[in-house]
Amino acid sequence: MSEDQVFGMGDDPLAAPLGPPLSEDEVAWVIAATWPGARPGEIRWRSPRPLSSTVGVRCVDGTDLVVKRLPRQLRDLTALGEEHRFTAHLRDRGIAVPEARATAGEAGARDRRPLHAGPPGSSSPCESGWFVYEVQQVGVGADRYRADFSWSPYRDRADAAGAGAMLGRLHLAAAGFEAPARPARPLVASMHAGVRAAFEWHLARRPAVARFLAERDWRNEIVDVRADLGGVAPLWTHGDWHPTNLLWHDNEVTAVIDFGLADRTTAVFDLATAIERTAVDWVALRDGGAASVRYDQIAALLTGYRSERPLSEAERALLPDLLPLIHLGYELSEIDYFLTVAHDHRAAEIAYHDWLLGHLRWYAGPDGRELADALRDLT
Repeated sequence: MSEDQVFGMGDDPLAAPLGPPLSEDEVAWVIAATWPGARPGEIRWRSPRPLSSTVGVRCVDGTDLVVKRLPRQLRDLTALGEEHRFTAHLRDRGIAVPEARATAGEAGARDRRPLHAGPPGSSSPCESGWFVYEVQQVGVGADRYRADFSWSPYRDRADAAGAGAMLGRLHLAAAGFEAPARPARPLVASMHAGVRAAFEWHLARRPAVARFLAERDWRNEIVDVRADLGGVAPLWTHGDWHPTNLLWHDNEVTAVIDFGLADRTTAVFDLATAIERTAVDWVALRDGGAASVRYDQIAALLTGYRSERPLSEAERALLPDLLPLIHLGYELSEIDYFLTVAHDHRAAEIAYHDWLLGHLRWYAGPDGRELADALRDLT
């Protein structure tokens, strides 16, 4: 993969990045604004993740930092503050989450070509303050899944068990964080009790999605699955638990990163997300292949999780019913992102047909029902 490519979010495995690479001058300005006394040396790596421009920087004193640039339409300082308060709560309770600081992009956004043209009449992305930057410490451990696509499985059962154990510890530590649920931002996870309820919630809060869906017979295209959320307590959760967001020593998770999808959901929602993100080969399914469900890794993940935090009876009953609903909130927010930030209508179509409807249809079919039955046996 070259510097001018990232993982694709549509039907291509690789794509052009949303904006130009972070420059050395830009990185120096951002670090000076957020980490006083740190002097950047060399850029050591560039991330292939598509939603931000991210680099690893070795400072002159040997300190390693991660610099991330995001469009302000995707995350502003208020949104990053929501994430940083949650991660500070977790650090205070013993979860290894690297400290992060943020700044607006007033100086860093000057004299660069725009991300792309945008819709007619839109303002230039190079205007003062269009970008937001986040600078993070580098967590302890190896980022050995960095080059893997986000939907990839764990390397083995031992990694799955280690990830499950850390997720259980994180949920115990999250207790007591009482911030309200996040508003309907682009690219956030949200929990819903049913498919139709999810659509109606997002339609009421995302005008671009409402216009997009007004052109479709979505009420007859969806499979309306429902789950009873009444027996589980709300909890702030990670929202995007997969191996690329974890750092490792052998099979042990040593740090947790990337809380961009964190929100007030519930522990079993996060556990179902961890299963959904890694156990089903969604990319192969989209391309006409097999789901290749990793039942061995699901069992290991659940064993690791329950070693730290046993599931309640209500959570065990809810987990199989919740799984088809996991991806809904995120996918509707991703459609919003494509329409309002990336201005990529084709990608919004792919997100709707392949990822949203495709997931729902798979769960309603024989393979999806088999997975639900297996989860009932495993829990």
